[in-house]
Amino acid sequence: MTISLPPSPDPSSAPALGLATVTTEAEAKGAAPGMLPSGKPRSAFRRGLEVFLENKLAVTGVAIFVVMIIFCFGGPLVYHTDQVHTNLGAANLAPGSPGHPLGTDGNGYDVLGRLMSAGQISLEVGLAAAFLATVIGVLWGAIAGYFGGVLDAVMMRIVDALLSIPALFLALVVVAIVSPSKVVLILVIALTSWLTTSRLVRGEALSLRVREYVQAMKVMGGGGPRAVLRHIAPNAIGTIMVNATFQVADAIALVVALSYLGLGVPPPQQDWGGMLSDGVMYVYDGYWWLIFPAGLLIILVITAAIFIGEGLRDAVEVRLQRR
Repeated sequence: MTISLPPSPDPSSAPALGLATVTTEAEAKGAAPGMLPSGKPRSAFRRGLEVFLENKLAVTGVAIFVVMIIFCFGGPLVYHTDQVHTNLGAANLAPGSPGHPLGTDGNGYDVLGRLMSAGQISLEVGLAAAFLATVIGVLWGAIAGYFGGVLDAVMMRIVDALLSIPALFLALVVVAIVSPSKVVLILVIALTSWLTTSRLVRGEALSLRVREYVQAMKVMGGGGPRAVLRHIAPNAIGTIMVNATFQVADAIALVVALSYLGLGVPPPQQDWGGMLSDGVMYVYDGYWWLIFPAGLLIILVITAAIFIGEGLRDAVEVRLQRR
């Protein structure tokens, strides 16, 4: 008797089992809900940029800062005024006077043109002082945190001693001794503003110096300068960027305060703080245009820098990024 068996199935035509089946279904139906779509993962910079752009206040701050830079540095190219020679015959003209949209001050200077030239000095001093203070603070804090020991103790005790002195008082003493100028103001503000940065970077250096890549660099013969400049400082860039933005706001506020107290740049140059100081003398005469425009620009620029700093802090903070 012959028994006929059913033909064996073709392996190539049998459906794949296990993971292959799941993969085929996933490809046919698409990624399951809640699953990340296939593709190249986004870079950390792109994620940070998206988080920054989602912060409306940060974007507004950037827009304000860009407008202020264009107004101060591009405005004089279009709106020409004489900010050197006085014209007492046209002093204290009200806004809307012919040729003077925002009026004139006590020396006959056009207020709109004065805002532009004064803004150049305020922004230049603020940005340069913030940059210099950030560089000094990063190097000081990175060296202290990386080497540690006695060097760290001595360096940070110097920082603590200087932090116990109010920055404005220290700046007043230095500016009173040295004749104020744009360069002097930059140096004075920078040398009184790097202390907080150094403490923040030192904290980052204490945690970064024990990382594997730093230890590997030391095993391969790398020295301290290479560790500080190539590993510690670059990997603390998030903290440095955020702090540098706040440094700009603090530097502009400090230069305004010094100028308001009469220790700003010498005439005929002037910054926004000097305009406020001159306008206070006419506050009871109703000359509001000598105070309000400069005060408004100071508030806008400092607020914009703070908004940008808040946005950068959210962008570099991993916990606040969308994953």
